[in-house]
Amino acid sequence: MGKGGQLEFPVIRTVGLQGMLVTFADALSEPSNRATLAFQAALADVAMDGVVETSTSLASVFVRFDPGSVSHDQVRAQLQTLLAARDWYSAALPEGRRFWRVPTVYGTDLAPQLAEAADAAGMSEAQAIDSLGSARVRVLTIGFAASQPYLGTLGEEWDLPRQTALTPMVPSGALVQAIRQFVLFTAPAPTGWRHVGQTGMRLFRPEREDPFALRAGDEMIFEPVARADFLRLRERDPDSGGAIMTEIAS
Repeated sequence: MGKGGQLEFPVIRTVGLQGMLVTFADALSEPSNRATLAFQAALADVAMDGVVETSTSLASVFVRFDPGSVSHDQVRAQLQTLLAARDWYSAALPEGRRFWRVPTVYGTDLAPQLAEAADAAGMSEAQAIDSLGSARVRVLTIGFAASQPYLGTLGEEWDLPRQTALTPMVPSGALVQAIRQFVLFTAPAPTGWRHVGQTGMRLFRPEREDPFALRAGDEMIFEPVARADFLRLRERDPDSGGAIMTEIAS
């Protein structure tokens, strides 16, 4: 604890019999997400004793270990040593990240809540498409559903409240705007956020050796296309909907 009883980050917490949670902040920020991604990559590089797997949230790394081969105290000590090795908040993002250009139709009957989102942000629909369609965002974390990314961060003008009613269902590939973030839906689901764009990208492919299309740390831009062009791309390439991926140089 720091002054006034406030937590001093990063902090390590015990999670049940097999888990430890390393948290870099109590809220998402560029430095806390950068630290999260870099620290998870470092854990993979050092092959820490007893660690079975790791996963990330927006600002934390979960570490699952085998309690039959290593104790909580031993895992905590190893984590503390790694945390002390560098300033994780200014660490470079991990290697192996990709940049995705994803054809996206904004508005129309395929993404019917663009107008509502634009109005809430104080923009015309054309201005909203220019803003959202030019935003280069990072995969901050993957969760809620298999391969489903949370992407950000959008400008302050997109810090919009939730809807007062639930949208009963958005389709797979729906681009939803949520508190300065995008969520790209991997499967049909209800949501309290606004469906502003539609992509043809298939994110979860269980038949493949690597079923998740995206990785935390990847970057994306959702490029506006006309409705007719989007439908042609989706028909021609039902797996990616015309999305193009390139490696990001380290």
